[in-house]
Amino acid sequence: MSDSIKRCVVTGLGLVCALGDDAASCAASAFSGKSGIKDVESFDTANCYSHKGAEVALTDEQLCSEKYDRTTLLCIKAAGEALADSGIDLGNEDRTKIGVILGTCIGGAASIDKYYTDSFEGRPADKEDIKRMPASAIANNVAYHFGLDGITANIVNACAAGTMSLAGACDMIRAGKADVFVAGGCDSFSSLAYAGFHALHALSEDVCSPFNHSNGITIGEGSGVLIIESYEHAAARGAKIYCDVLGAGVSSDAYHITAPRPDGEGQMSAIRRAAFNSGVDLSEIDYINAHGTGTSKNDEAEFLSLRTLFGNRPDLAVSSTKSMNGHCLGAAGSIEAVLTIEAMNRGEVPPTTGYSSDDIEALREKSGGIGFVANDKQAKDVKLAMSNSFAFGGNNASIIFSKEPREIKNVRNTDPIYITGIGEVTGTKAEGASDFRADVSPEVFKQHEVKTAFLRKLDRFSELVLLSGIVALEDAGIKVDDTNADDIGIVIGTSDGPITEIVNFQKLVIEKGIENGSAFMFPNTVYNAAGGYLSIFTGIKGYNITVANGFQAGLQSVMNACEAIRRGDENVMLANGTDELTDIEAELYKNLGFTGNGKDTGVVLGEGSVTLILESSKAAAERGSKKYAQVAGYSIARHSAPYDEIGGTDEALVRAIEEAVSDAGIRAGDIKTVYGFANGIKSLDDVLDRAVSRIWKDGIEVKNVRSESGEARAASAALSLAKAAKEMDASEGDYSIAVSFGAGGIYSAIVLKKA
Repeated sequence: MSDSIKRCVVTGLGLVCALGDDAASCAASAFSGKSGIKDVESFDTANCYSHKGAEVALTDEQLCSEKYDRTTLLCIKAAGEALADSGIDLGNEDRTKIGVILGTCIGGAASIDKYYTDSFEGRPADKEDIKRMPASAIANNVAYHFGLDGITANIVNACAAGTMSLAGACDMIRAGKADVFVAGGCDSFSSLAYAGFHALHALSEDVCSPFNHSNGITIGEGSGVLIIESYEHAAARGAKIYCDVLGAGVSSDAYHITAPRPDGEGQMSAIRRAAFNSGVDLSEIDYINAHGTGTSKNDEAEFLSLRTLFGNRPDLAVSSTKSMNGHCLGAAGSIEAVLTIEAMNRGEVPPTTGYSSDDIEALREKSGGIGFVANDKQAKDVKLAMSNSFAFGGNNASIIFSKEPREIKNVRNTDPIYITGIGEVTGTKAEGASDFRADVSPEVFKQHEVKTAFLRKLDRFSELVLLSGIVALEDAGIKVDDTNADDIGIVIGTSDGPITEIVNFQKLVIEKGIENGSAFMFPNTVYNAAGGYLSIFTGIKGYNITVANGFQAGLQSVMNACEAIRRGDENVMLANGTDELTDIEAELYKNLGFTGNGKDTGVVLGEGSVTLILESSKAAAERGSKKYAQVAGYSIARHSAPYDEIGGTDEALVRAIEEAVSDAGIRAGDIKTVYGFANGIKSLDDVLDRAVSRIWKDGIEVKNVRSESGEARAASAALSLAKAAKEMDASEGDYSIAVSFGAGGIYSAIVLKKA
């Protein structure tokens, strides 16, 4: 093992937001203090108390000629600019080594609005809009547009998602899973988000005023994309290098679903983790692009965090660029990353705008001596910069960039990782029913001491996640307390997320008006709310991300959890796969021809949630944990295909299996059982059959969990691995493998070994 970790460098920048149509024009506006916030034009806000927004001037057709959701179109625009800026010649690259990882909050909200508005107003709803709804579609669509065959992922941790995507790209490169990533965030202006923050009374009546009047946010839209490469890959092609990405930190507040901890503990944890992982001292940081939303609670908590960690440092420059381009939700962190890198290269810091002379005097009192940059840019040699993002669900992320290369000690843990707990919540098929549904009645939760007051806050998706998480912790014998809360993390994997709550909220807005959104429903429309509730209930304060990436996300969550342990972020991880099934989802899948009388009549839908507890060998030994199995190897592979293509080629599945087998250090012949994904879709079943036949020419036993619980998407993928782990003791062989698929030609594989 090398003494230092692999360098990750930024070689391309792309940006579109209310400040401009490309990175250069956006930076020119931001550094000159020009605001892109204006009166909202996308929809009628006449009956709202706020009318301000930060919208992109370009139409969908101007962004891209292809038909995608606006969130995807914004990202394609920024990604195209970033790829061109990087100088990468895709024709001469191994495209299986170029991945796409993107952060988003609201995903395809514009398409959800269009689909149900058409229906409500009596027009035929376009079934193509259904394919554009899920956040899972975005990275796959961007990858397909550019013909990229590497790992894809959609990080859906609300306003921290853009920052987490950049960190995730570096993690995958350092783990040897890719050479290059198209990484960033994207979100479009939507009636859903506007109505939600309006219902929470969190919008500013005027232009938002971060760290100043702090009377609310201004919603924006856009996309920021970075091309992140291993230094070796960038150097080999003679690429220009903007900066190094040193390290990041992710944490959970375990406090409240929408409000930050008043004591700033979670924010400070993320910042400290970022500094530790970057090998820097906080005293070395020259500039911080703060989260700075403009709400009183967020600004107060961030003021406290910065004062506590950085003390009286007038040499530390801090600003919030949201004062000019609004809060772009899942795109915020990556947009701010682009502007932070621009600050490094320009030798100047962008301001927070909107201060009067009296405001500046008040700022001096609130800042505790830290050099907040107000109104005008500030000349400064920025060698080390930090960007912070704090989100709904109590999720916090911080990332550090360096103008110059720095060696960071390699602490990667190569010891075995074990599955030590399993929580399964699966559906059953009632008499006369056409699908499998789970029991999440209050009586079930009472058995695990979940109080009614807490339970009534949750939507169905969150109920499923919470229940399987609790059962898994109980099965592993883990009690979370102050001694271990920071050493435990969470990864949630899903295909569709809380789509029922999203649709119900959107339909309410369509029928009753933007001014009548529900403050009770809105927090549960974000994909990461379920992970937030699990953190709040259990007290887990460590790493916490949610990945939306099709049916295979239940296995991808396990891989991400293993990487968190390998990096030394946590000792214990909860890896989860969850998807709900309600009448709304059943209707959407039927309209796609996925079930019912369409082309895939063999599919029976289900729902569920499966959580696996993963522990480092050291943690398992110290606790005396029972061990179901060891996670021996894993891989994700894809063959670029449209998001609505379910079957596709078996090349990607073969590659995923072969790479997972190689990662485990074994031969395919050592594996005795495959836990597959046959679900009644003939084209997909054929892919599995062909791949298995190619690798195991003499035949192998293939097992499937879907006949017992239906096609529960991410939950089925995780359930396959759980069943494989449980059956390891009774199996004749030492190894088994679980495989799963996702729309857009992505496949995942995990090899288990007897403990």
